Amino acid sequence: METAVSRHFGEIALTPAGQRIISGRYEHDGVPIDLDLSIGEHERLDEAEVHKVDYRLRFLPELIEAARERIAQDLEDEDSSVVEYRHFHCQNLEDGKIRELFGVERSDEVDDDHFVRALRLSRVGIFPGQPERYFVLDFTLGQGFTDEVLVAAADEDGVVDDEVNWD
Repeated sequence: METAVSRHFGEIALTPAGQRIISGRYEHDGVPIDLDLSIGEHERLDEAEVHKVDYRLRFLPELIEAARERIAQDLEDEDSSVVEYRHFHCQNLEDGKIRELFGVERSDEVDDDHFVRALRLSRVGIFPGQPERYFVLDFTLGQGFTDEVLVAAADEDGVVDDEVNWD
């Protein structure tokens, strides 16, 4: 069987077609991030595509920063999913949890900057067959606190969508 070697996914079998997800790892600022390389039912993963994925992941730090900027912009829109997520997850927090998540003492001290800094990137999905939604980044306020995420997507050039969703 033909294979390709990826810096982030290891040795990958290059099969003709068939839906599958290949797990990988990326380290950002000393924190490991799960990667999911998603291959669609009628897509074929070849060696060139594997190298393209590795190449694009070189720019993941810039993409993460652009996604954080998009989230911060969405905080200015009271009807956005980001504002709903923040409100839902931050209401009725005890002082100890506020300190743990945001690094401040009281809930009224949690401003937009504290909120965005508290978000942790938990997973990056990569969809080579979908150039307009090539990257999907899942941000969370932390494992054990919530399993719900803010989802930012970007095209294959790293341009972040103008809408962040809450899943």
